[in-house]
Amino acid sequence: MKYTVVLTAEYPSVARDLLAGEFDVIEHPTEVERSEDDLITLLDEADAAITLLSDPLTRRVLEASPNLRMIANYAVGYNNVDVEAARELGIRVTNTPGVLTEATAELTMTLLLAVLRRVVEGDAEVRSTGRCIWEPLHLLGESAFGKTLGIVGLGRIGSAVAERARAFGMNVIGVRRGEPLDEVLATADILSIHVPLTAETRHLIDRNALQKMKRGAYLVNTARGPIVDENALCDALESGQLRGAGLDVYEHEPGVNPRLLAMRNVVLLPHVGSATEETRGAMARIAATDVARFLRGQPPLHVVV
Repeated sequence: MKYTVVLTAEYPSVARDLLAGEFDVIEHPTEVERSEDDLITLLDEADAAITLLSDPLTRRVLEASPNLRMIANYAVGYNNVDVEAARELGIRVTNTPGVLTEATAELTMTLLLAVLRRVVEGDAEVRSTGRCIWEPLHLLGESAFGKTLGIVGLGRIGSAVAERARAFGMNVIGVRRGEPLDEVLATADILSIHVPLTAETRHLIDRNALQKMKRGAYLVNTARGPIVDENALCDALESGQLRGAGLDVYEHEPGVNPRLLAMRNVVLLPHVGSATEETRGAMARIAATDVARFLRGQPPLHVVV
């Protein structure tokens, strides 16, 4: 009897290709707002599953999935999984680390440059007017060259951002997870967030932290939305404490704060940090390979619990 592997979304074809034949593969259309009840239904017959970061794998879902032995989360993060419940229930959890580094670092620099140089505003103007207007003071932004980039979290992604920023002639300062932030907050012209979401990092960048930043500084977040207190960020942007922000993640995804939507000095992207063909394909290969190894009785390579 074959094991059943459930794919909770339409992943790159390499995932199905690696699993089909040896296992029964059930693939569901991508949905980003599934409820716990939806997941319970999808996972009813699953021995293993490849899941999205938006799939709520709570204790209730895991306890209601008696056949489930493994979750391969299609992300480097796993804050959607009740890890302690999985541990207690003997459910193996894996993730897809490492392969997101370059793509996320590239997107961080994309947001940084876009907000500094007012790229989105310029694009919107040309499209709406059908004209290219050159004036000495028109759409003045700021140069990255010579600016100080403060990096919160000097892991793989933060370090890759630092390397790219130095190539642009930026000064780079950083703190590792758990270290005091005061110096980097007071010094940075642009603050970039690269820590995982944990109980300790939730609202790490709160109202108090934003007030400690240089007036007119910028914030870029490609990590996790809830690391930043979004209402406090909106207040800082509206008051001029911050001049702009570039965001790929949001506190209450998939929703986006309406205040942010109304701001011209904020560049907004729909959580696409890893969205390159190369990276998403590599993530699918890692997840599917770990599922196959586990179901064959071999240890998976990227274990969370």
